[in-house]
Amino acid sequence: MSEGQIFGYVRVSSRDQSVERQLDALTPYNIPKRNLYIETCSGKDFLRPAYGRLMRRLRQGDLLYVKSIDRLGRNYQDVIEQWRIITKEKKADVKVLDMPLLDTTYGKDLLGTFIADLTLQVMSFVAQIEREFILQRQAEGIAAAKARGVRFGQQPKKLPENFDELFVLWRQKKISNQELARICGMDISVIYRKLRAAGISLKSPADETTCR
Repeated sequence: MSEGQIFGYVRVSSRDQSVERQLDALTPYNIPKRNLYIETCSGKDFLRPAYGRLMRRLRQGDLLYVKSIDRLGRNYQDVIEQWRIITKEKKADVKVLDMPLLDTTYGKDLLGTFIADLTLQVMSFVAQIEREFILQRQAEGIAAAKARGVRFGQQPKKLPENFDELFVLWRQKKISNQELARICGMDISVIYRKLRAAGISLKSPADETTCR
């Protein structure tokens, strides 16, 4: 059988994160550029374009490098399943640089396989538990802040204190919609919504019909 190819997989969750640290870690292994798969995508599942292309190319005897196990994913069961597909079904090897024990090229005997599989399960489980704890602490923190009266999200902008005067000028057509919006610092449609909510007529005097 011919020697397999070398692949690398790099993933960040958002565009404000840098892939440079992962790329630097993979540089010493001389991975061909065409075999390096990089993407910005959440790790919550495996519906990722670059990862899908990588999996379609992996063959028996190939070797996949990743910086850390959480680059493969965050869900414990999903990571275990993907590891099984790569190592058992495709019969490719995996090296996780941050965890030397997660290296299927080392110790091809039963003991070596057992150690790698056991280490993977422990590391994946710990990673998921840690993430769940973080989410729980965030939820508890938000709940506590709300109980103290802290408001989250963008707060509705208020009309200026002299809006009554501005409203009279607008009704008299002495200032235009654009001028009113500029002075108030908000779109005219927002002003309309605030006026409707207050039960105030939006018609200017010139628009009103007088019965004689």
